[in-house]
Amino acid sequence: MEKLLQIIYGCAIQDRKCQKILYEQYYGTCLKVAFRYMDTYEQAVEVTNDGFVKIFRNFSRFEIRDRERMEIVMLGWMRRIVINAAIDYRRREKNIPEISELTQSGCEYKDDSQLSDNSLMFKELICMIRELPPVYRLVFNLHVIEGYSHAEIAKKLGIMVGTSKSNLFKAKAILQKKLNSEKSAFVTCVI
Repeated sequence: MEKLLQIIYGCAIQDRKCQKILYEQYYGTCLKVAFRYMDTYEQAVEVTNDGFVKIFRNFSRFEIRDRERMEIVMLGWMRRIVINAAIDYRRREKNIPEISELTQSGCEYKDDSQLSDNSLMFKELICMIRELPPVYRLVFNLHVIEGYSHAEIAKKLGIMVGTSKSNLFKAKAILQKKLNSEKSAFVTCVI
């Protein structure tokens, strides 16, 4: 805990060595967050790096109120910055295509679960989410995974609250349809 505290203080005063340590330690976590919002690995890398630039520029604003939970709070703060960087990227590039391409590497996530069934289901669910049209995937991730309200999503994305709700409803409907077809395909294979 003391080591992390030193790294945080170092980052707050723009110490390059501390910034490098923080970047190396949390790069993978931030990349996973960015990848949920982007279509390609290259875009996710760019968003992650943009996010770290913003993190380092604003680290002096990060406050430690509870030393016992400082890493959890810091990760939440970093995650929000990366999510905002992804939204900014989408806006800047006007990069919200109708349907995104899904590559095989887009479905490769490490799952530490001991049960192979859970691991398989996790990977299939991640792939199904990645196959959603980008606007639905963006709202789904912000609401279901990140816990943003529809009002917060509407404000972040510059859309109406009703549009956010509609996009979430459509995303859930698509996922439900895919899950039902997977389930029926499994039953057919077993019989």
